[in-house]
Amino acid sequence: MNPMSSVTQLPDDFDGKVRLFPLPGLVLFPHAMQPLQIFEPRYVEMLRETLATDQLISMATLHASNVASQSAAPPVARTVCIGKVISHTELDGDRHNILLVGVRRATIRHELETSRSFRIAQVDLIDDFYLPAATAKRGELKRRLLTAFGGIIPPSAGSQKSLHDLMAGPMGVGPITDIIAYTLPFEPADKLELLQMSDVDARAEHLITLMNRGDIELKSVSVTEQELDLPDGTDSGQDGQFPPRFSVN
Repeated sequence: MNPMSSVTQLPDDFDGKVRLFPLPGLVLFPHAMQPLQIFEPRYVEMLRETLATDQLISMATLHASNVASQSAAPPVARTVCIGKVISHTELDGDRHNILLVGVRRATIRHELETSRSFRIAQVDLIDDFYLPAATAKRGELKRRLLTAFGGIIPPSAGSQKSLHDLMAGPMGVGPITDIIAYTLPFEPADKLELLQMSDVDARAEHLITLMNRGDIELKSVSVTEQELDLPDGTDSGQDGQFPPRFSVN
């Protein structure tokens, strides 16, 4: 049994209405964990409602061309990831550190009129699909996926042991694909393409193709740099740094 399953379940009364948290360049995936620091008043309001109700916030990708938009609701990518708050720390100055775990893919059907200061949308869930005919080949697909990832991450005894444990462990192709896709610094368009794919085997094959292109550059970042408070509107941390730093809003 997946130990995260109880954490990542949507509420039984989930009706498809979600709170949108748009950030430039950030694409969250199911099974991945994203730290966020929230301080802008409208998103503090959103967080307070979230904590008092279903714990859910949906991360939406604000395209780079819309970052400087003066619109109250600049366009975002239609594919989003519903996340669940699993940790919250309130700081001085009405700032909040949270840890969000990705729960489900979804597609925005339309945004809703609201009196709240933040955006709300009606979404359709995207269900993972496993082709029955591919079951026998999935073990080999998992091996190829982890081998391609092992060729990218910095070589160390720890990383190689982690890959070995993943290979021998029960985690399936779907979660592994999502975590790798989130971790590596692909362009947002590539990540969004992976996020919207419901066919798990096709998603893994596409991720392998992206990893084998040979154009991924990982940059180390110090703990001090990760904890910097960045100005409002700054890029959100999925910018080639590894590991990713705190996102901003």
